[in-house]
Amino acid sequence: MSNLWRDVVDMLLPRTCPMCGNRLLAGEPTLCTNCMMQLPFTDLHKVEHGILEKKFWGLFPVERAVAMFHHDGERTRHILYHIKYWKHPQIATDLASYYAEELLKTGFFDGIGAIIPLPLHWRKQWQRHYNQSHYIAQGISRVTSIPVFTQVVRRVRNNPSQTHLTAHERVENVKDLFRLIHPEKIAGKHILLVDDVVTTGATLTACAQELAKAASKISVLTLAIADRTALPAVEGDGCETSVFGIPLME
Repeated sequence: MSNLWRDVVDMLLPRTCPMCGNRLLAGEPTLCTNCMMQLPFTDLHKVEHGILEKKFWGLFPVERAVAMFHHDGERTRHILYHIKYWKHPQIATDLASYYAEELLKTGFFDGIGAIIPLPLHWRKQWQRHYNQSHYIAQGISRVTSIPVFTQVVRRVRNNPSQTHLTAHERVENVKDLFRLIHPEKIAGKHILLVDDVVTTGATLTACAQELAKAASKISVLTLAIADRTALPAVEGDGCETSVFGIPLME
């Protein structure tokens, strides 16, 4: 779309920021600049062996693990609901591209040969019409040119929501949830597994363990991480399933 045509469309059908409701300016993709700057960024990419990476130690061959912002209030809940349930997945692509630009400066993507979006069960994807993790992967690929592989691992059960389960129940809920279907595509590769939000990490771990049957290294990138007080720094600690009464999604 040309800039002139985009200006005409914006004038006739003004776009608004899903966080604050204000009209978006030309050049602002899906969130306004002010709201972007108010996101509770984690800065995990600036920390060696950050809390999210430690969460996966000993569970699969994790190389690096980062999340863009903390999911700890109304603003971030609103963003994630827009992405996941309210049919605005382009927000995920734009946020992922923004984060990828930052990570590119740090060497985070060095050696990574493929991006794998966490798959949805076909029934859930049919209901939503899209997989939000795929849009995140596309945003990263747009910046890095790393290919996105969507036919490597399959979600074989439409498991119940993790939201109200205990940490132990979440592990049981994701047992044998994924199946590697094209191991040759990632054999010996360092891959990047992406998702929208991580709470206990049970679903990501289940998928990564299946991918580890072929991949040599696995890094993880999510848009959001559960509230900064909810993820335990020491393996074995309890994990909350809500923050200020707001359900944490996985």
